[in-house]
Amino acid sequence: MRRQWKWNVGWTWQWPLNWKSQRDRNRGWLRLVGGCVLAAMLLMPLAGCFSGSDNPENPVSPGSTVNLIYYTIGDPDPDLRMVNDKLNEILAKKIGVTVTYIKVGWQEYEGRLNTLVSAGTPFDIAFAPEYTTYAQRGAWLKLNDYLSSVGKDMYDAIDPLFWQGVRMDDGGIYGVPTNKELAVRDQWMYPDALVKKYGIDISKYDTLASLEPLLKMIKQKEPSYQPMELDKGSQNFFALDGYEYLSDQPFPLMVKATDPDSRVVNIFETAEARKVLDILRRYYVAGYINEDAAMRESQGLERGAPVFWKAAGGGPLSENSWSKDRGYKLVAYPVTPALITTTSIRGGVMAVSADTKHPVEAVKFLNLLNTDPEVRNLINFGIEGVHYTLDRNGQVVPISPMDSKGKPIPDAPRSYAGVQYTQGNWFILKTMGGQFPDPLDKWDQFRAANKEAVNSSTLGFTPDLSRLPIQMQNVQMVWDKYFPSLMTGSVDVDTELPKFNRELRQAGVDELRAEVQRQLDAWRAARSQSGSAG
Repeated sequence: MRRQWKWNVGWTWQWPLNWKSQRDRNRGWLRLVGGCVLAAMLLMPLAGCFSGSDNPENPVSPGSTVNLIYYTIGDPDPDLRMVNDKLNEILAKKIGVTVTYIKVGWQEYEGRLNTLVSAGTPFDIAFAPEYTTYAQRGAWLKLNDYLSSVGKDMYDAIDPLFWQGVRMDDGGIYGVPTNKELAVRDQWMYPDALVKKYGIDISKYDTLASLEPLLKMIKQKEPSYQPMELDKGSQNFFALDGYEYLSDQPFPLMVKATDPDSRVVNIFETAEARKVLDILRRYYVAGYINEDAAMRESQGLERGAPVFWKAAGGGPLSENSWSKDRGYKLVAYPVTPALITTTSIRGGVMAVSADTKHPVEAVKFLNLLNTDPEVRNLINFGIEGVHYTLDRNGQVVPISPMDSKGKPIPDAPRSYAGVQYTQGNWFILKTMGGQFPDPLDKWDQFRAANKEAVNSSTLGFTPDLSRLPIQMQNVQMVWDKYFPSLMTGSVDVDTELPKFNRELRQAGVDELRAEVQRQLDAWRAARSQSGSAG
């Protein structure tokens, strides 16, 4: 998948600004226009989007402490207020801060954040999807000075490559990256029971074409299973040929990740893309791909769903968490290299609003979240004794919701669950026990994997396309029209691919490609000069 999160919502417009020189002036303009256009959205009822401490006008704990408004993604939890209250007890004692902890649903979050930023609605901290785009809009506070003072502990705790990956072209760092796996590899997962039943060696299946005999067998012998599950966000099958997207936004601009001289291409004009699309079409016609793939929203693993093949991005031991989500044991095999890309580095960033009135306190909170195990484990797992217990190995075992007779409800959603990749340093988290337990040396395995990962040739490159807003808007509209159906095999490739490329050219994709190429050439030249000077 292009993104690490669980949904596919695109931007429909890119504000035309030069972020390096006009950030302050344009932020006010954004508020004026956004406030007029989006006022109605802000007045809409918020029921269903927020839970727990959801009113920024009524801080959780008034008094001498500073209260911070914190937005993040995830299904609102019944016990969010309870966790928020416990968190504030700890924060007030340790750093004199409380937070109003607001979770917004998976499908709503991106639109809600856009509304907050555009209309100038007060908030302090937010999970930052499309970090690059928001930084270029001037939405986030530059953190460099804070990282040498109140944020120094987290700066030292987080792998330097993450800081390199979130540094923008002006040298500024505008977000705190999640300290996790450096390389998010595409992995293909399968039910362990079927793998054992048919003696499948999953390591032999690392190309899209190689899956065909497996999918055919499953369709014939296991009719209750969906052979291959896709959704409208699709899978980045082009990564199998070494390609990497160059933008957070849905544009077909890619380069060969390990080739330092690779040219920027419209991937849908390449022979590799045509081959992928032809295979997907064949699979769809054969009934291997779910019929609703082009319309299905990207989401997490549906519990108990009988699915044979599904893809996701993840690090070491991801099959453990995927098995917990699915409700039965899965096995997984990585099909792309352990490559550190700008996208993988920026997949889980928390940022401070450029308009916050409490920048020091906001950074203090992020610093604690990334260095204090008590705070980090609370916000991830909830309250010990209420939401989880610890087994004899000190591993977390979630407590199942109970029915009216005090019996556990099988497969019931938990009353609290943090979204791990969005909320800070993994390496101070406890590991999971219970069904499909983590190995006790889980984080040592992550550290070892991080040491073996290889940098992409474009790590840290950030294209700025704000001078081509019309082309950006038009290309995205064309992308949204064709991409879901082509990338799920739902339409005839001979008919639709030429239309897609023709409309992309009419929309301005060649201008975008040329501008990205120009910037990439300049970036490479600057790096080469810097290396020569060093």
